[in-house]
Amino acid sequence: MELNLSCPPQKAPESGHRLTVLLLVLVVIVIIFQTGLWFSGFYSSPSVQLRAITPRGDLAQDEKTTIELFQEASPSVVYITSLTVQRNLFNLRATAIPRGTGSGFVWDDRGTIITNLHVVSGGTEAQVTLSDQSSWLAKLVGVEADKDLAVLHIDAPREALKPLALGTSGDLLVGQKVFAIGNPFGLDQTLTTGVISGLGREIQSQSGRPIEGVIQTDAAINPGNSGGPLLDSAGRLIGINTAIVSPSGAYAGVGFAVPVDVVNRVVPQIVEFGRVRKPDLGIDMADVSMRIGRSRVKGILVRGVNPGSGAQKAGIKPPQLDRFGYPVQVDLIIACDNVPVETQNDLFRILDQHEIGDTVKVRIRRNDKTFEANVILQDLVP
Repeated sequence: MELNLSCPPQKAPESGHRLTVLLLVLVVIVIIFQTGLWFSGFYSSPSVQLRAITPRGDLAQDEKTTIELFQEASPSVVYITSLTVQRNLFNLRATAIPRGTGSGFVWDDRGTIITNLHVVSGGTEAQVTLSDQSSWLAKLVGVEADKDLAVLHIDAPREALKPLALGTSGDLLVGQKVFAIGNPFGLDQTLTTGVISGLGREIQSQSGRPIEGVIQTDAAINPGNSGGPLLDSAGRLIGINTAIVSPSGAYAGVGFAVPVDVVNRVVPQIVEFGRVRKPDLGIDMADVSMRIGRSRVKGILVRGVNPGSGAQKAGIKPPQLDRFGYPVQVDLIIACDNVPVETQNDLFRILDQHEIGDTVKVRIRRNDKTFEANVILQDLVP
């Protein structure tokens, strides 16, 4: 008879196992709680006090001057919204909706507002918001596309209109401080500062004719600044912010302003006549480069001559054609006032320096002969 002396392992009671686990959990909780109190006491601050403000002292004199200039000039700057009429397809009701925004300024206390033509072009009407936030529907008095200028009129009371002080652009110097006020990106009454970076620049107007004598500045000019004033350090108007040079469309350090002397010459004519009276030869013309004999000649082809014009009276003629329609005689303008001209823009630059009634000396190349004609400039009737 075999005896099995081995005994099976004895199992711990289940209630004792649970008690051990519970004790371990309690120990962990106590440790976490104590640790939290320690960190809390380590990082806590008995009191939090604000630091004392250091007195600033008086503003610098140039800061005071800039602040005073802005406070004086900003009431003259306006916010312009170009509107276009859109009809509801269901009830055919016409609604004016914003098309674009820009800047402008008060010219006189009769309600004349000046801005850039490209600010209001394409819209059917415009709304002018004054510095007191009152809005007025504007009437278009006239434009000068060759200078990118537009003149508006609003029926605001005289006490709400504060014209800008007028300066001159004929004696400006590179390095002078300038100040631009406008509404870039719809942010009204924005001031930027800079200097005159260059003078005598030339940009192209919407009509394609050059605008000469343009002021170049590094004062920040962004979309929405167009039509706003450029001021000198005395707060006088010296130009209208018109264009920027920027690959991205935003400010890149080069802005241009139409000089105030041009504005001061153009605006009174638009107010009085609804347009600008311009000196003109009285011809229809085109830029050409053509071979005459053994040489190639560049100049302005006279395509037509207005009856009774100064050009006709001076003997300038349109092309003469043979019976087959080929030109046998053409007049080319190759100089004006003894200045060579090859393009219409060359001629426009010279004519812009004259008034209606002035006489200019025009050099004509007719086939292989050259002669000069004295032409009395007349009003260019659109």
